Amino acid sequence: MAEKAKTPIPDGTSTITPHLWFNGDCGRALEFYQKTFDAQPLGSAMPWPDSERIMHAMLKIGDSNFMLADAHPAAYEGGPNSRSTVGLFCYVEDCDLYYNRAVEAGCEIVEEMMDAFWGDRLGKIKDLFGHTWAFATHKWIYTPEEMQARQKQ
Repeated sequence: MAEKAKTPIPDGTSTITPHLWFNGDCGRALEFYQKTFDAQPLGSAMPWPDSERIMHAMLKIGDSNFMLADAHPAAYEGGPNSRSTVGLFCYVEDCDLYYNRAVEAGCEIVEEMMDAFWGDRLGKIKDLFGHTWAFATHKWIYTPEEMQARQKQ
């Protein structure tokens, strides 16, 4: 029997929760993200009625949840074609590990791994489905003057 929700935001989710859309390959993406990014499934994926395409799935990386689905033909949303309209920026303990695993799994390098002038180490990839992921580890806290000097270098 249904019960009234205790809070307006479900436990474990944030006010803003990314929702990635796919062009019929959401099932493959679920497997890929679990293997490559250590994403943990939150419940079972729900297929569209009378279809193998995914209507809803949720994964968790670190302390962040994100939703995934195959776009319905009548929906405004769609999976990436030539470009994606949003990128995911992920702070992790070892950005090199995530970045290297992604590259080894066939992801395209968008930005080489680097030590940024603001104190993060980061690199960006495009996954096999057209979504971009920047993996970063916060290494240094610089003053505004130090950042400005580092940016000029």
